[in-house]
Formats: sequence, structure tokens, C-alpha cells
Amino acid sequence: MKHPIYNVPFALLCLSSLLFSASFNMLIPELPAYLSSLGGASYKGLIIALFTLTAGISRPFSGKLTDTIGRVPVMAIGSSVCFICGFLYPVLSSISGFLFLRLLHGFSTGFKPTATAAYVADIIPKERWGEALGIHGLCFSTGMAIGPAIGGAISAFYSIDVLFYTSSLLAFLSIAILLNMKETLREKQHFRFSLLRISRHDIIAIQVLPAAIVTLLSYFAYGAILTLIPDWSEHLGFANKGMFFIVFTIASLFIRFFAGKLSDQYGRERAIKLGLILLTVSLLLIASIHSTVSLLLGAIIYGIATGILSPATNAWTADLSNPEQRGKAMATMYIALEIGIGLGALLAGWFYQDELRMIPIMIYTAAAFAFVSLVYMLARTTGKR
Repeated sequence: MKHPIYNVPFALLCLSSLLFSASFNMLIPELPAYLSSLGGASYKGLIIALFTLTAGISRPFSGKLTDTIGRVPVMAIGSSVCFICGFLYPVLSSISGFLFLRLLHGFSTGFKPTATAAYVADIIPKERWGEALGIHGLCFSTGMAIGPAIGGAISAFYSIDVLFYTSSLLAFLSIAILLNMKETLREKQHFRFSLLRISRHDIIAIQVLPAAIVTLLSYFAYGAILTLIPDWSEHLGFANKGMFFIVFTIASLFIRFFAGKLSDQYGRERAIKLGLILLTVSLLLIASIHSTVSLLLGAIIYGIATGILSPATNAWTADLSNPEQRGKAMATMYIALEIGIGLGALLAGWFYQDELRMIPIMIYTAAAFAFVSLVYMLARTTGKR
């Protein structure tokens, strides 16, 4: 008889993550205009950069705390940061105050996803990790999809301050759910400030480096796409620059209903190879055929690829991890994710410089990163024979 993964603890975890994801994603489309209204139009590039910076920096801390004080407290810390920031945005209404809050807000995603992934691995049997992480990813991605739509409506019909307070409300509901969940860490410690001392041994879990390498190489494309696709969409004739992301998100959400089980049934590495093949194909299609049809088809294939890769790499990370250091393992994978996205965005922005001819070249570069990741996976398979 199969373990019933669709139980109350797992449902509560998924609902908490959906609310958390919607809480901070609902702000993103409105923040550039808000920063401009404060007189900081030239700082728009820092809206995501500062958020990502502290998310990456906080991973070693969240990983260590997840393995010491517990999964639930660390998840609550992440949601609490969103709750606090929502109330502070209207108060710290200067450019410097706003940029400080973007730095602070980044700690939320540095903490909650790390502990959440560890919690899932604790309550779900290993043979169904892929399925469970796929469903959880579906809920998190749903928050990413509906958050901006809700945020835009609230801002249009009410005000930006009401939007900030609504973000806090969703984060509070996420915390309330977590407080009713049972802790799964067996040997839990009380918090003490000495736990915040991080040595080089606390940063990287060596045993999960294969999954981290694949994550870094494959997420390079996401950073490049975030930077380049809006301008490329406009160049190809799309009135809505977000059309690529709408199509990609829908495809990713749809495939996650099935993708999680794929790695459970056929193995993590097989699923990852399939995802990397599709990722490479999607990027080559986008770069080589300059039309609206090819861009949308590329978005569909890209969404399917990421929908397969995300639960498979997460489950593979859990497979490779030491159960006593699962938080550090998940933090290692997320550090690689942040580096991949940041590197892709940085190089894309650096080489692009508003020269449209550079966009296909950078997308080809992203395809090369994905292909290198595929070669790495194939070499691992060959090496085992």
C-alpha cells in the first residue's frame, strides 16, 4: 500500500507555500513604478538584484538553523520577514529606505524554501519525493502566477499601500498555518546566537554537488530570459511583453501534475536528462527562429522542461543528502540556483546593452550552458558502467 502523501500536514505545507509565494510576488510588477515615484528610476535594476543577493547570502544560515532549531521555526522566519516588510514599505518611503527593505525582504526566500524542502523530505517516503516536490512546486508556482495578477488589481482599484498591507496579510496567514504544524526534526536545539557562526564547512554540502552543478547550469537560462525576453518580445511584435512568461508558467504548472512522478518511476537522472534536452531545444528554438510563433512554442517547451527539472533536481538533492544535514543540502542547491540566475542575468545585461542582435547570441549561450549540464549527466551515467 502506498504511503498517503496527500494528507493534512502536506496540504497545510502546500497552502502555506502558496500564500508565501503570492505574498512577495504580488509586489514585483508594481515596484518599478513605485520606485520611480520616489525618484529612484535609475535604481530599478536593484529591485531584484538586492532581493536575490540576501536570499543567496542567507542560505548557509537557513540551512544550519533548519538542521538545529527545526524546520518549522525557519519556515516561520521566512514568512515573518514578508509580514514585517509589507508594513514597512509605506513607512520607509525614501529611496534608501526602499532599497534597504529589498535587501531585508530577500531573507524571506533565503529561509522558507530551504526549510520547506527539508520538511517535505521528512514527511514523505523517499520513493515518492519527486511526486510530492512536484505538487508542492505546483502550489508555489501558482502563488507566483496569481500573485502579480492580484497585486495589479489591488494597486489599480485601491492603492499601493493597500497592496503592501495585503502582502503582509497573506504572509501572516502563511505563518498561522505553520504554527499548527508538527516539527519533524528529531534532535531539536534551542536557538542561541552561536548557531549564527558560519564556517566554510557549513556553506556547502559536498555530497549534493552533482545536483547543485546541474541546478546552476540550467538556471543560467532563467536569468538570461528574465533580462532579455521582454525586449525580444517587443521586437517580435508582442503588445504584451509578459506573454512569454504567461505561456511558460501555464506550461510549467500543467506538466507538474505529472512530472514529479516521472523521477519516482524512472529515476532522477533520467528525468533530469529529459528536462535538459527539452531545455536546450527550447532555447535553440527561441534563438534561431525569430518569430512570435517560435517564441511561444519555445515558451511552452521551456515551461515543460523546467516543470520536469525542478522536482527532479530537488528530489535528487534529497536523495544525495545526509539526513542529519538535509537543511544544508537544500541550502547548497538553492545557493547554486541563485548563482545560476544571477550569472545569467549579469552576463545577459552586460553583453546586451540594448543591442538587439546580441539577444540571440546570449540565448545560444544559455543553450550551451544547458547542453554542458546534459553532457555532465551523460558522463556520470557512463562513469557508473
